[in-house]
Amino acid sequence: MRNDRIDKAMIYLLKPSRISLLVLFALMAGAFAGIAHADAPDRGVTAVGDPPPAPSTPQAAPVPEFSISPSGASPSASATPTRPADPPPPHPTPEQRLAGLTLEQRVGQLFMVAAKADGSDSSAVADLLNNHVGNIYLAGRSQAGVAATASVVETLRAAISPASSGGLPLSVATDQEGGSVQVLRGPGFQAIPAALDQGNSSPEQLRADARNWGSELLRAGVNVDLAPVLDTVPSPEFAPSNKPIGAFKREYGFTPSAVSEHGNAMAAGLRDAGVAPVVKHFPGMGRVSLNTDVSANVHDAETTRTDPYLMPFKAAIDGGLRWVMISNAYYDKIDPDHVAPFSSVIMRTMLRTDAGFTGIIVSDDLCNAVQMSPWSMGDRATNFIGAGGTMVLCADTASVPAMYTQVLQRAQGDPEFRKSVDAAALTVLQVKAGQ
Repeated sequence: MRNDRIDKAMIYLLKPSRISLLVLFALMAGAFAGIAHADAPDRGVTAVGDPPPAPSTPQAAPVPEFSISPSGASPSASATPTRPADPPPPHPTPEQRLAGLTLEQRVGQLFMVAAKADGSDSSAVADLLNNHVGNIYLAGRSQAGVAATASVVETLRAAISPASSGGLPLSVATDQEGGSVQVLRGPGFQAIPAALDQGNSSPEQLRADARNWGSELLRAGVNVDLAPVLDTVPSPEFAPSNKPIGAFKREYGFTPSAVSEHGNAMAAGLRDAGVAPVVKHFPGMGRVSLNTDVSANVHDAETTRTDPYLMPFKAAIDGGLRWVMISNAYYDKIDPDHVAPFSSVIMRTMLRTDAGFTGIIVSDDLCNAVQMSPWSMGDRATNFIGAGGTMVLCADTASVPAMYTQVLQRAQGDPEFRKSVDAAALTVLQVKAGQ
């Protein structure tokens, strides 16, 4: 009977309870001495907390604390759990990306250069991209369709070296407003009505249409649309005299509310498709008579800093829009001494402070526009960035090196201008990161 009790104790203790072998030996010794009792099955666990035995009795060692292992696992395997894998490194923030860029790379992010939509100047544009220019827009006219356009864009993307761009993505834009201002046509691209005709649709239908138009752009490799126009032309009667906007039916209506409702429906549809809209031409070109592309000394003598015609732009900004294009005109009641792209009042005060805009302020064309002819190419770029602009848009690839060089040299020698360059570059990185 005594041996039977010993056997029962040993069978119980040899089950996978993970008790120290020293405890097992101590209990076996106690069993032989008549101390242990087979009718106390928990005794093997609680004995460690009992009063110490007499000196003649072997003392059990403390029980080590092992984690409970799965059935069949050895105690030694349970005692050394597998170290969890390190989490993947987080994506760098725009601030961290900026810190990793050279000054040359930072300056390059502040330029958007024309590339012919048919790809005929791809070699010249690729040279600029490999000299740090970080953004392009497809210009001219193409009837080649989505697939051919995508091939042109892919060729340009593939030409960029990591050393040039710092690994940053390329923004690819175009002018796909509709009507007479539609750069990309052909297979896969719908014919887009002029903005004035778009205004005849309900905002809901226009947004759905714009989503389709944006999806076509995205399939072609274009992720920024230099549209919609949010300029308000005062009346149908004045429209033919308004050479840049009304004469081409680029306006969405003749009141700020109509322009805002339909123009921002177009912008929302593009965003739904994953394409960034660029509203233009702040603070508005609907009241001028001459076109800054082909005329000099173009003035708006009516628009004020608190003008109701600013409402469509403010609505777009409040809705989360991240790109605004600046007009090239003078605004006599706002800043009569500076064209808009050189005006800190228009860009820093009206856009940044009054409207709360934190995104990219892109210029209208600073290279071929006749309005800009009094200034050298380099001064056009440095004046724009110094006044608070973010991205220089240039329609002439041959003019870019002079502009880029002057911006770089001034940033190297002028600490205040360097701050403007760094702030503009950070804004570009934030928008490219989806912020």
